[in-house]
Amino acid sequence: MELALADQLCYNRPVWIAAVIDCREEDEQISSDAVYIDRVLRGDRNAFAFILKKYKMYVLKIVNRHVPYEDAEEVAHDAFVRIYESLAKFTGPEGFRQWMAAITTRTCYDYWRRAYRSKEVTMSSFGEEHQEWLERVLSDTPESSLEEIGAEAEARDLLNWVLGKLTPEDRMVLELVYMEGLSVREVADLLGWSVANVKIRSFRSRAKLRKLLKGLVRI
Repeated sequence: MELALADQLCYNRPVWIAAVIDCREEDEQISSDAVYIDRVLRGDRNAFAFILKKYKMYVLKIVNRHVPYEDAEEVAHDAFVRIYESLAKFTGPEGFRQWMAAITTRTCYDYWRRAYRSKEVTMSSFGEEHQEWLERVLSDTPESSLEEIGAEAEARDLLNWVLGKLTPEDRMVLELVYMEGLSVREVADLLGWSVANVKIRSFRSRAKLRKLLKGLVRI
């Protein structure tokens, strides 16, 4: 299965798309997906090309928020392979996008489990702008969310370095809860974990992040 994915997508930057879909259009989309899903399940492998073409950017944007740019296309491909292999388990027809999002998010999580590594950045390369970013994050000012602060260009290398020091589980929860602003229930559904597990992970990952950042301030 081959993917032709677009260029010029950047790591760790959410892409917001405003769209208004009336009930008739939504029903048509559900019906269209159901037709092609049924064809795939009946043995028509070529019918999956419609699903891939329709949702490739949707899947890639999810992957792009959690995986380095150079690996995003491969991880998106893996996600589509899993989607294809799991179609028989989809109980639809509603909720196909959410179902795909869950599989894609878990594929990103497995990426970090398989190839977990930190981006090596020399500590001497962190300048005054990084120290200012650290002070803002550690001050926990209510007007600045971690996502907003993390979007600043001068802090991106530092934030990636710190995230690389966390376990794959803590990293995914931290990104989903604190950087993307998802609810604990939404994260639990995406990762297939219990709500209690996500709550514990979110608290612990935030504490680990702060500890690592405080260590950098003293450098």
